[in-house]
Amino acid sequence: MQSVRHVQTDKVAELASATWSNCLVLGNEIAMSGMTAHPASRNSVLSTYEQTLVVLGKLRDLVEAAGGTLGSIYKLVIYVTDIADKDEVGRARRDFFQAPYPCSTLVQVSGLVFPELTVEIDAFARLDIDLQQAVN
Repeated sequence: MQSVRHVQTDKVAELASATWSNCLVLGNEIAMSGMTAHPASRNSVLSTYEQTLVVLGKLRDLVEAAGGTLGSIYKLVIYVTDIADKDEVGRARRDFFQAPYPCSTLVQVSGLVFPELTVEIDAFARLDIDLQQAVN
């Protein structure tokens, strides 16, 4: 049986009452739950671009706490409440990552956990890869 490591960091709150884990490491695989800009989105009005940057920062913090780097993230699943925001999400991805970019799925949903949220992202990473070392 492969060991599972529950990763936590002070940079990404995980409530004691939560019924999920923000980040699990299974061998070299890192699985991260869907992240949103909450609670930053409750403190001020954030555009979809700004929310996406907050979320990507949380994912980076989790993967680094697990022992990886930003280049370890190879797949994103992005949920938006308005597909018209796809360009803002794409701009945030370009501003955050370097080519080659992680694989991605973008889906419009009818709503997220809080009404002010416009984007949620879950991510997959591996400790044994770095996309910045990818060969074309």
